Amino acid sequence: MKNILGREVPDNIKGYGEVKHYGGYLASKGTKTKRSIKLTNVLPGDEKLHDNLDVVLDKLPLKDGMVVSFHHHLRNGDFVLNMVMEKIAARGYKDITIAASSIFPCHGELVELIEKKVVTSIYAAYISGPVADAISAGKLENPAVMHTHGGRARIMESGDLSIDIAFIAAPTSDDYGNINGVDGKSACGALGYAYTDAETADITVAITDNLVEYPNTTIDIPQTLIDYVVVVDAIGDPNGIVSGTTQITKNPIGLKIANMTTELIKNSGYFKDGMSFQTGAGGVSLAVAADMKAEMIENNIKGSFASGGITGYIVDMYKEGLFKSLFDVQCFDLAAIKSAKENPGHMTMSASMYANADNKGSVVNKLDVVILGATEIDTDFNVNVTTTSDGTIMGGSGGHADTSAGAKLAIIVTQLANSRISAIKDRVTALTTPGETVDVIVTERGIAINPKRTELIERLKETNLPIMTIEQLKDIAEGMTGKPKEVEFTDEIVAVIEYRDGTVLDVVRKAK
Repeated sequence: MKNILGREVPDNIKGYGEVKHYGGYLASKGTKTKRSIKLTNVLPGDEKLHDNLDVVLDKLPLKDGMVVSFHHHLRNGDFVLNMVMEKIAARGYKDITIAASSIFPCHGELVELIEKKVVTSIYAAYISGPVADAISAGKLENPAVMHTHGGRARIMESGDLSIDIAFIAAPTSDDYGNINGVDGKSACGALGYAYTDAETADITVAITDNLVEYPNTTIDIPQTLIDYVVVVDAIGDPNGIVSGTTQITKNPIGLKIANMTTELIKNSGYFKDGMSFQTGAGGVSLAVAADMKAEMIENNIKGSFASGGITGYIVDMYKEGLFKSLFDVQCFDLAAIKSAKENPGHMTMSASMYANADNKGSVVNKLDVVILGATEIDTDFNVNVTTTSDGTIMGGSGGHADTSAGAKLAIIVTQLANSRISAIKDRVTALTTPGETVDVIVTERGIAINPKRTELIERLKETNLPIMTIEQLKDIAEGMTGKPKEVEFTDEIVAVIEYRDGTVLDVVRKAK
C-alpha cells in the first residue's frame, strides 16, 4: 500500500513486524509513557572494576537473541564494537541485535558475523561502509531499522527496544564508573548518544583506556548508571575519532551556494538578536558558518545558542560572543573537544534532550535556522540522505529529520548536479525527511521555497536571490544531466526507515 507520502510500505514486514504508518510530523502529539528501568544495587565493598573483558563477560547474562548497544562518538576510530562482538561470537551466541547509534567503515568485521547469523538485526541512525553494503545486498537476516538520533532515544526510553547490555566506550573513567569524553588519549568530546544507553539498559559496561583516581572530576555519565568498568589497552584510534576533514569547502560552486544561503538567512526574518542556529560539518555547511560569522559581526547580531554536532568554527563564534551558549551532542574536531572541557557555556546534552520528539521539549524545537545536506530531493521537497541514487545505503537521518521538524527555517544546501546525476528527482530513491518539514532548497543555479511558506516567498521577492519553483530547478538539472534512468528493485526489504516518532516513512528494497 502507499502511505500519505506516496511511498509503498506494507502493513507488515517480515523480520520487523506490524507497521505504524507515518501520519504527519505532528501526528504523535500526546501523553507518552517512559519504560521502567531495571537497577541492580551495588553494596559497600562491591567492586565494579576489572582489567579483563572476558571476566566481565563471564558475569553477564549473555544469551542468544539478546540486544546489545554501542555509541559512535569514536566514529571511524572505534575499537569497542568489534572488540565486544568478536568475543560474543567466539562464545557461540547467535541471533544478536545490535543497537549502535551509528556504524562506520571501521566496523566492517560485522559483515562476517552477519553472514554467520551471529548478528541478525541492526538498529542505527547512520550506516556506511562494508556493513551498509552488506545490508543493501540483503545479507542481514532482518531488515535494518534506520531511525533518527532523537528516535533512538525515544525507542529506548519508551521500551519499544529494550537493551539487555550497553557497552560504552569511555575515554576516561574512575573505578566506580564516572566517565567523560573530554580527557584521555581517546578523547571524543560530548557523549550525548551514549547517555540514554546508560540510563535505560538493564546492564551497562564502561570500557576505558584511561582509568583515573576516584572521583573523576569531570562527569558526563555518572556512576549511578554503570554496573561494570573494564580497562583495556585502547578503545579507539585517535586519527579516526577526529577525522580532520572539517574544513570549509574551496569549491567555487560550494562557496556560491554558501553565499546565497547566508543572503537568504539575512533576509528571512530570523537574522536578529537571539537567533539560534545549527549547521553540520560538511564543507558547504562550514562555509555558511564562516559567512554567518562575518555577517553577525558586521550587523552586531548576538545569537542565543548554536547546537548539534559542534565544530571549531562554531566554537570560534561562541568565543567571539556571537552565541551565548552551545548545546553539544557530539564533537567533530579537536577544537570542539577542547572547548567542551574548558568553556562553561559549551554544554553537553543527551540525544534525548537534543532531539527526542516524545519528551517534554527537545532542543531542536527551539532552533530558528538549520542547514542540512541532501543526496536527493523530490518535487514534494522530500529528502533522501539514506541511500545513493542506485539504492545502496550510505548514510541515514542522524539528526536530519529531527532538526528539520523542529527548526523554524530548515534549509537544504546541495549542488544541483554531481557526477552527472541530478539532485532533484520526481521521486527520491528513499525518503529520509518528509517535505512538509523542509522550507528551502539552495543550489548554485537557484533557490526553491516550499510553497507552504508563503510569507517567506513574499519576503524574499524583494531580494536579488534567484527564486524559482522546485520544478524549474529539476528542469535545469535534467538539462545538465539528462533524465535519470529508473533503478529497478526487487520486493525484498533490506531496511525500514522510521520517522522520529517510530512511524514508518519508507523502506529500502534490494536493487535488482
